[in-house]
Amino acid sequence: MLDYFLKTRAWTKQLIEPLQTEDCVLQPVQEVSPPKWHMAHTSWFFEEFVLKPFVKDYKVFSEDYAYLFNSYYNHVGQRNPRDNRGSISRPSTKVIRQYRQHVTEAVSLFWKQLQEHKDWPEISRRLEIGINHEQQHQELLLTDIKYILGTQPFYPLYVEEGAPDCDWSAEKALEWNRVEEGMYLIGHEGNDFCFDNEKGAHDVFLESFEIADRAVRNDEYLEFIEAGAYQDFQWWLAEGWDWVLANQMDSPLYWVKKEDQWFRYSLSGLIPLEPFGPLMHVNYYEADAFARWKGARLPTEFEWEAAFQINPDWMYSPVWEWTASAYLPYPGFKTEPGALGEYNGKFMVNQMVLRGGSLATPEGHWRPSYRNFFHPHLQWQFSGIRLVR
Repeated sequence: MLDYFLKTRAWTKQLIEPLQTEDCVLQPVQEVSPPKWHMAHTSWFFEEFVLKPFVKDYKVFSEDYAYLFNSYYNHVGQRNPRDNRGSISRPSTKVIRQYRQHVTEAVSLFWKQLQEHKDWPEISRRLEIGINHEQQHQELLLTDIKYILGTQPFYPLYVEEGAPDCDWSAEKALEWNRVEEGMYLIGHEGNDFCFDNEKGAHDVFLESFEIADRAVRNDEYLEFIEAGAYQDFQWWLAEGWDWVLANQMDSPLYWVKKEDQWFRYSLSGLIPLEPFGPLMHVNYYEADAFARWKGARLPTEFEWEAAFQINPDWMYSPVWEWTASAYLPYPGFKTEPGALGEYNGKFMVNQMVLRGGSLATPEGHWRPSYRNFFHPHLQWQFSGIRLVR
């Protein structure tokens, strides 16, 4: 567990390394948090839920941080509003790096004494939640960094080589795989780690269907654009069409057209659109409209998981894939008491489920029962499309 913790903390540090200090404090829109905030919040989580309650005479790094870096845990107390995270210049990025080191060292020291602690099982559970929580923020960190840089006028690069969003190509034609009707067990089983929203494994009956053997590519979505689909209401849900009109949309996030040539912003800067690259950064409305235009539909999250059970090789994806399933609790879902009970359950309204993981998902963090979820209008996640019929 200690090695896992230290590896996770080191990866966050590595993700921050290419940034300038000024990059770390920007918040262009509400859902994009400054990298400095991610660095601090993931440290505050360990401090709040492990060090403060279980380490005798532990002294917090700063009394102000509980207000500044709490995200949404009402049990813990008042917090800085989400849309105000980018207007906090102090503590500086340098001080937050010191805070991270302070927490990492405190947890490491505590771990060496942990097996003698009477609350060892609960502490170990919280450490594991904290590690997985930081891994979630590592993907959000890359997502937010891309938005911070990708919406600037001259498209600065994050890294020159090795950008995760440039590491996939599929030249083969799309094929369909059949899933027969029947009962399928959905949800997490076993004693390995999962979040509470994955629990409550239950049988679901599915009619037979066919599922595409890969995610949708850029060239396939470009056909949708060139067919005038962003100007044709018939393909869109009512809310989706309102979103298109209100925002004057005509392409996915980060697509740029210059002199009749399409480019896209990647973490390695602005590059020509790769025809066989994965479609990324579309929202639920766009995914649903494209599926309708293709004479297909989006899978439910249950269909997605059933297909994985039949053949995991079908379901590898470089992007999170929108499903047609609202984010709702599984049978028997219960929230635990206290702040950690606020982790997932209270967000089960007005959001859609995504499945699959992405090129930005940390190694070892994904599993087939994993349920990601976002509001349907959001594009900034590494989100794409898989079709069913």
